[in-house]
Amino acid sequence: MSLPALDSPKWQGSAAAFLYGMRSITTTILTLVLFATYVGIGALAHDTHFSLFWALASTLFVWAGPAQIILLVALGSGATVIQAALAVTVSAIRLFPMVVSVLPMLRMPDTKKRQLILPSHFIAVTLWVECFRLMPLVPRERRIAFVNGLGLGLVLSSLTATFIGYHLAANLPPLFGAAILLLTPLAFLLSTARNCKQLADVVALVLGLALFPVVSLFNTGVDILISGVSAGTIAYGVHRWRRR
Repeated sequence: MSLPALDSPKWQGSAAAFLYGMRSITTTILTLVLFATYVGIGALAHDTHFSLFWALASTLFVWAGPAQIILLVALGSGATVIQAALAVTVSAIRLFPMVVSVLPMLRMPDTKKRQLILPSHFIAVTLWVECFRLMPLVPRERRIAFVNGLGLGLVLSSLTATFIGYHLAANLPPLFGAAILLLTPLAFLLSTARNCKQLADVVALVLGLALFPVVSLFNTGVDILISGVSAGTIAYGVHRWRRR
C-alpha cells in the first residue's frame, strides 16, 4: 500500500490519517518480526506461570519486548516487585533517545503536550524505525493521527500474537521460542543499516558492531552501553569535523 501524495485531498481529516497509519503495518516486514517476537513472549508468560490477562496487560502497558522479558523473568524467578520495576526502568532508558528523535517530527507550533502522550507511549524500536521511513510521506499536520494509527495497529497485532503464543506454549520447542525472541534485535540491526543516510550514521553503526566484541572481553556488564556510547561519540566527532 502506497500513501497518497502530500498535497492529496485524501489527507483531509485526522480519521483518514489514522486509518492510513493502521494500514501501514502491512507494508513492513517488521510487523511479522514483531508478531513472531510476541508469540515468544506469550509463550514465556505461560511458562513462567503468569495469567493470560497479565500477559496481555504487560504487552499493552509496557509495550517493549526486552522490558517485558525482563519483567517476566525477574518476577518468575522470585524477584520483588521493586527489583523488577527498577530493572524494567533501566532497560526503558534506551527508548528515551527514540522519543526525543521522533517527537520533533510530529510537533507543530500549536501542538498541545497532551496530544503527544499517546504517540510517546507507542514509540519503541519498530515504530521508531517506521517513523523515519514514513514521516516524510505524511503531511506534518496529520502525523500525530498517523502515528497513533500505526502504533495502535502494531499493539493490536502484538496483543494477538501474545494470545496465540500463550496458548501454543505447550507445543513450542524451547529452542524455537528462544530463537524467535532474537528476531527483534536482528530486524532492528538490519533496519538501522537500511536507514543510514549520512556518513555519521554509518560510522556509528560500524564502530558499534566492531567495538562490542572488544569491550565484551572486559566483562563489564555494560558492554553494549560502552560500545554504543563510544561509537556514537566518535561518529558525532566525525560529523562535526566534516561540517568545518
